[in-house]
Amino acid sequence: MKLKKIIGSALVAMSLSVPAFAQQGQMDQVGQLAQMVGLSDDQQTEIRGIISEMEGDLGELRQDAQGLQRDLQGEIKADYDEGAIRSHAEKLGDVTGEIAALSALMQAKVDAVFTEEQRDELERKMQEMQQKMQQHQMQQSQ
Repeated sequence: MKLKKIIGSALVAMSLSVPAFAQQGQMDQVGQLAQMVGLSDDQQTEIRGIISEMEGDLGELRQDAQGLQRDLQGEIKADYDEGAIRSHAEKLGDVTGEIAALSALMQAKVDAVFTEEQRDELERKMQEMQQKMQQHQMQQSQ
């Protein structure tokens, strides 16, 4: 569903940020969602809990992925070792796959907190924002 991608993208991007910024971003993002669709205090608390619960695991995986990416880049040289390159790439793929899985789980958990009316309202507002962005891009390209 398009709505899940929109919510998830915002939450995942925020949760993968620098930890201190992510904590501040979490409050701002959840607050924005609350204003957009009228989340109750309990819903806001639940969403913050979901993000906080998964933030640690995602942060660790993100660090692992960065390290593996550095290792992979370190193998790019004249006397390269194909086996090492493939090994680092496979490990990086496993870690990024786990990040994708945890991100999807977080999206699903957050989506489950919304009522059907809130989902509909959020989708409507996101479509409006997307249309405005497209109009703005068209104006800039002229």
